[in-house]
Amino acid sequence: MTIANVSRRDFIKTSGLATGGLIIGVTLPPMASASDAHVDNATFNPNAFVHLQDNGDLLIYCGRCEMGQGINTALPAAVADEMEADWQRVTVRQADGDEEKYGPQGTGGSRSINIMFEPMRKAGASAKLMLIAAAAKVWKVPPEECQAENHFVYHQPSGKKLSFGQLANIAATLEVPTKPTLKSVDDFKYVGKFIPNQNIHQIIKGELTYGVDTKLPGLKYASVVHCPVYGGKLKSLDKSEALAIKGVLDVIVIERLEMPFGSLGGVAVVADNSWTAQKAAKLLKIEWERGPHGSYDTKSYKAQLVKNVESPAELVSERGDVTTGLKNASKVVKATYTGGHIAHSPMEPNASVVWVQKDSCEVWAATQAPKAIQDTLAAYLKRDAKDILVHVTMAGGAFGRKFKCDYVHEAAVISQHINAPVQLTWTREEDMRTGYYHSISAQHIEAGIDEHGAIQGWLHRVAFPAIGTLFNPAQQRAGKGELSAVDNYPYGIENFRSESGEAPAHTRIGWYRAVYAIFYGFSFSSFSDELAYAANKDPLSYLNQLYDANNNPDQQEQAKRSKAVLNLVAEKANWHNRDKLPKNQGIGLAVHFSFSTYVAMAVKVEVNGEDIKVLEVDCAIDCGQVLNINGATAQMEGAVVMGMGLALRTEITFRDGAVVNSNFHDYPVLRINEMPKVNVHIHNSGHKPTGLGEPGVAPFAPALGNAVYAASGKRYRDLPFKPMSI
Repeated sequence: MTIANVSRRDFIKTSGLATGGLIIGVTLPPMASASDAHVDNATFNPNAFVHLQDNGDLLIYCGRCEMGQGINTALPAAVADEMEADWQRVTVRQADGDEEKYGPQGTGGSRSINIMFEPMRKAGASAKLMLIAAAAKVWKVPPEECQAENHFVYHQPSGKKLSFGQLANIAATLEVPTKPTLKSVDDFKYVGKFIPNQNIHQIIKGELTYGVDTKLPGLKYASVVHCPVYGGKLKSLDKSEALAIKGVLDVIVIERLEMPFGSLGGVAVVADNSWTAQKAAKLLKIEWERGPHGSYDTKSYKAQLVKNVESPAELVSERGDVTTGLKNASKVVKATYTGGHIAHSPMEPNASVVWVQKDSCEVWAATQAPKAIQDTLAAYLKRDAKDILVHVTMAGGAFGRKFKCDYVHEAAVISQHINAPVQLTWTREEDMRTGYYHSISAQHIEAGIDEHGAIQGWLHRVAFPAIGTLFNPAQQRAGKGELSAVDNYPYGIENFRSESGEAPAHTRIGWYRAVYAIFYGFSFSSFSDELAYAANKDPLSYLNQLYDANNNPDQQEQAKRSKAVLNLVAEKANWHNRDKLPKNQGIGLAVHFSFSTYVAMAVKVEVNGEDIKVLEVDCAIDCGQVLNINGATAQMEGAVVMGMGLALRTEITFRDGAVVNSNFHDYPVLRINEMPKVNVHIHNSGHKPTGLGEPGVAPFAPALGNAVYAASGKRYRDLPFKPMSI
């Protein structure tokens, strides 16, 4: 990683700003991706521009998508902290899609903080040293006599001071320090503190531009209808009634693009306003050929997955002798855990504006992956990906859905057809019925324990349609990479075997917040609770026993940090006094390591018959250095909201190949009056920062299930616990 002083001319060409000042570019290693996706080598990947303008205002470009997770506050605060800047003088601007300028911009995998924290700090530290050097030059004194503080540089012996704005242009002429010294953690002013979101006032006043907000001269509006069955095709179309509606301009057939993020294929109505387009789309008379997945039924498919994991399956990983371990155990415990499809259902449905012209293509979209848009549209338009200009807007939620850009490809098809800019907005129903879904899954675990509860052998079978089926539809089962979290769970199990059952995909499977950690966290933490009761032990002491049994040097740190958050959350939730709760109340524990972060939860519930009421949730996190306590707290609160939904309600049901759900009346999310009290406890382990966007989701469902068992004696092994009848 290096820091570069970007020339004003080059900066103006890339930013459109015609002002002076100090401009710092941050260069990242070529493979510093926000996810585990492959990134091609590049010689120059400045991932941020830090621009101290000559009026003293500090402008920082954020190369990652802001979708509510607070990335445009946490990372700029790291720059301002090292720079000794006044946070009130900081403005953050969303960067356009351009990996040559800003480095890998895919926002996912909870990696942005982990990758960007140190480079952003170094950018701030370099700028500070240049400003100090500029002041020393003006005063003709040694730089060692100068100090930066709160947007000024002070000469300590004389008491003189110059503002950052006064020094910006002079600093811009100086050489950039290659190895700036970074602050001690104890000296942080912003990092690790409670900072409101940088753009909170704009959000409240409705001033930010979201995917649906872009307006251009001559803009047309479109609504799209897709085949309800994955892989189906258009058989016949009668568009006469739709075309008869005043304001309707055209009806366009969109062919399927055979790429992972290309359109499924559908029919679009173009009109002079969005309401007319959506109204006319309902009048289309379409007959579809349902294709090879026309009989997909999630109820029967889940039952088949259960059969596949309760029978011998394909070996993935093995160590020791599981057969002998189970045979010699004092007791063998078996359980099968299942979960249904989940839809992302972000508050802002898919929307984009695209203008395809003869020599250019410009896009405005809420996207987690501008590079995917460039690659997909380049393939469709047969142009160079660098010629696709992507403006990244604020995202009203994403959760992995906006990594995929089918909605942008469709807008490009329409724009090219009508030779005008087009805003395509999917309806909620289209988003829910023809999107990408979290995997339906089944897991079967068998474990043998001795008289002390020590694990003698562990057999773990899984079956779920993998995300890899997006790229290779012929993939029939999850592979070693997709089971790595199972194979490497830090319980120190000597006799272990994992197997993968057949699970072909019958719909599009995509990344969903927390991804596979959702069902792995559920199975491991639920089954560990079952083992504790089978061993007649307190679940907390039993979990500690499992981690203490780990003698693998490569997993010692993971076991240690897992225990730390587990014991912290138990203390905060008053675990040892749980026997004083009313008979229908209980507390459940769960801890899970994912995305390099450790999260433990203690959930307190009240159970009356089939009614489950979540009373209070304690969360303990170890994500290394926390950048913004406000953001970290919000992430955990949001994880609880999502965790409650997938544990108690949200499940996508397929019947006759098509999704039955259509909107929030039959895919109900949590309401504000149902939100429990959430207490967030941060364990400062002194490690480098990792992410918090996803790790908080996984522990909630098992903690809730364990709490319900403690309160009622009823054990839930299927997610959601109480699905709706639809």
